[in-house]
Amino acid sequence: MTTPVATRMVQAARWPIVLAVVLTAVLEVLDSTIVNVALPHMKAAFGITNDQTIWILTSYIVASVVVMPLTGFFVKRLGRKRLITTAIIGFMTFSALCGLSQSVEMIVFCRLGQGLFGAFLIPLSQSILFDSFPKEKRGQAMALFGLGVVVAPVFGPTLGAILTEYFSWRAVFYVNLPIAGFALLMMSGELKNDETHKISVDWIGLGLMVLAIGALQLMLDQGETRDWFSSPMIVIAAFLSAVAGLFFFVRGWGLSTNIVDFSLLKDRSFAAAQVAIMGFGVAMFGSIAILPLFVQGLLGYPVMEAGYLFMPRGIAAGFSMVMTGAVLMRLVDPRALAIIGLGLTGAGNLMLGTLNLNAGFWDLSIPGIVSGLGMGLFFVPMSTLAFQNIGPDRQDEASGIYGVTRSLGSSIGIAIVGWQVASRMQFHYAMLGSGLTPFNPNVQSYLQPLGLDPQSSAAAETLAGQVMQQASLLAFADAFWLTGWVAFLMVPVVFILQRPKIGAQPAPTTH
Repeated sequence: MTTPVATRMVQAARWPIVLAVVLTAVLEVLDSTIVNVALPHMKAAFGITNDQTIWILTSYIVASVVVMPLTGFFVKRLGRKRLITTAIIGFMTFSALCGLSQSVEMIVFCRLGQGLFGAFLIPLSQSILFDSFPKEKRGQAMALFGLGVVVAPVFGPTLGAILTEYFSWRAVFYVNLPIAGFALLMMSGELKNDETHKISVDWIGLGLMVLAIGALQLMLDQGETRDWFSSPMIVIAAFLSAVAGLFFFVRGWGLSTNIVDFSLLKDRSFAAAQVAIMGFGVAMFGSIAILPLFVQGLLGYPVMEAGYLFMPRGIAAGFSMVMTGAVLMRLVDPRALAIIGLGLTGAGNLMLGTLNLNAGFWDLSIPGIVSGLGMGLFFVPMSTLAFQNIGPDRQDEASGIYGVTRSLGSSIGIAIVGWQVASRMQFHYAMLGSGLTPFNPNVQSYLQPLGLDPQSSAAAETLAGQVMQQASLLAFADAFWLTGWVAFLMVPVVFILQRPKIGAQPAPTTH
């Protein structure tokens, strides 16, 4: 029988692995947001258009989302240790090459390489953490994992702004090198080699999956830029994604050799968690994506101050993660915690939708704190509930599916809010501007203190600017409200998840 002292020694020996895998998770998610702030500087450095700039982002995301579901397959072929060390080294190499890039073609290629290797880091980190903790301690494991996966992208814009402002846009890539090197050093002596298996490749299934996910991600990334279905490219991408996805699912549902094990979705908790984590991605990361545009483009905040606005949210999320994993999961049904988390996430987004053009720092930060608290309360219990029935031999594959669902939810959220802001801005501009004529008494009373003739071009320009500001404010409010209601709509999904079995929740520590 294992003594308490021996148990503590085993857990202590695992902490280097825990720290290493959390750092690798930070690497992958940080790169999805840290680059955003540096894009204008890259655009100036390479002399490229907005469309070409977007490819610097989308190349990474598309490559990552396409490869992530294959984690379980590659673990069986290469072994977990070999795969994660190869992924870290490949990610480091392409990060360095991104920083050295002298053309947009080179940096897009290197971002593809980053995405291909980085795709394995999140699911492997999650499955290694699960193995490093007993089942009753998984809440703590998910709290640590959440600190990397959920908090890192919140701090990403702040770190990106600091590096770009005081160093160079190239620094946002070089910062990966010491983090990855330290993680690799800690992992190399602790992570044990595991068995590999020679398994046949389902090339048809692989091709269908790559086509379905790649086309979907391309459609989501480029849809707003190309005016959605008015673009032939978007129509083709949507058609290919739908057809390939349907064939992939129908063909692979009962196929034991399919590239992705669909039998995992027969577990109701795991299946429901896919819906919930996707909806959470839409609600949380959709609002985070437009917040910099809101505070910089509309409210006129400087880059650095806009970056600092994310810090209270990140601190609140980190605190919530730790408290949920270490304390609350011992005392409360995880499903109840997830519901409260969704409620706080939705409430924070709705609070953002009530702001006006005079919003100050704390007016913007307090909704972020509310949403940040919701992040920890949702993410930790949801991840624990999703994997409660998944055995150790299937955790790698399940983590890959869970990771790609979360990533797609984020992409869908970003695409939806981008479309919402653009379309609602046009709607509100037309509605607000319809009653503005030189003969309107309200228009005349507004222009008179400014010394402007209602029929002059200067008056028309002033009015158009005011209408655009108000239309933009209302459009952002609509987008924040939309993401808030998406969070609330996920609440019924939580009730589908199974209540944790006796002993699945962490038990209080005895002395």
